[in-house]
Amino acid sequence: MSTPPKIIDLTLPLIPGDRGVAIEPRFTVSRNGWNAATWHIYSHAGTHMDAQIHFDAGPETIDAKPLSGCLGPAWVANLTPLAPGTLLTMAHLCATAEKFTDGESLLLRTDWWRHAADPGTYRDGLPRIGHDLAAWCVARRVKLLGVEAPSVANVNNLQEVTRIHKTLLEGGVTIVESLAHLDQLTQARVFFGALPLKLAGGDGCPVRAFAIEGIPPHGWLGEPMNPETGRRESHRSS
Repeated sequence: MSTPPKIIDLTLPLIPGDRGVAIEPRFTVSRNGWNAATWHIYSHAGTHMDAQIHFDAGPETIDAKPLSGCLGPAWVANLTPLAPGTLLTMAHLCATAEKFTDGESLLLRTDWWRHAADPGTYRDGLPRIGHDLAAWCVARRVKLLGVEAPSVANVNNLQEVTRIHKTLLEGGVTIVESLAHLDQLTQARVFFGALPLKLAGGDGCPVRAFAIEGIPPHGWLGEPMNPETGRRESHRSS
C-alpha cells in the first residue's frame, strides 16, 4: 500500500509589526457585522517571489509569471550547518548537482529561517549565493531557486546584491526568498510550489510556498513518471 502524499508548508507567517507588514482594522463584527482589515505589505515581505523588474533584469512583472513557472519538481540540497555570511558555491551542492535535470527547481536548506526573529543575524549575516553557483543555475535552467534567507545576496552590498539578482533573473531563474521549514522535508526530491498574487505590474509578492512529498508514479503534471528515477517521461510516437 503506497504512502499518501504529504504537504509541508514552507511559508513564514506575515505578522503585523514585522518589517514591511502593518494592519489597519476597518470593520468589526460588534460594530459592522463582519471582520475585515486593510493590510499594508511590502512586496518583498516574508516568504516572497522576485519578478524580473525588481532589479531591472527584464520586462516580466509578477502578474505575468505563468502558474507553470511557479511549481514543479525540485531538489533539496542540505547545506547545514553554515556559518553567518557563508558564500555558497558549487562545492556546497555536492551530489545534488549530479542528480539535477535541466529545468527542475532547487531548494537550498540552510535553516536560516530560525533566525527570522533576530534581524541582525537574519538580514546582515545571511548565507549568500556565489557567482559560480548563480551562473550554474542559469546554465541548468533552474526554474525556481528557493532560499531560506531573506535575499540571495548581501543586502548591505549593493554591487553584490544587484549582480547576483540580475544574473539569476536575466537568466530566467525565478527567485523565492525567506522560505522556512526545509528541515521538515525527508526526501531529496519533492514537488515544490510558490504561488504569488496577481499584482498588476508588481516587482514581487509574498507567496504561499509548499512542498509535497510522495509524488505518485504518474506524476503531478500529467506525464508518466519513472518510479526508479523519479523523473517525468514524455512518450513520443516514432
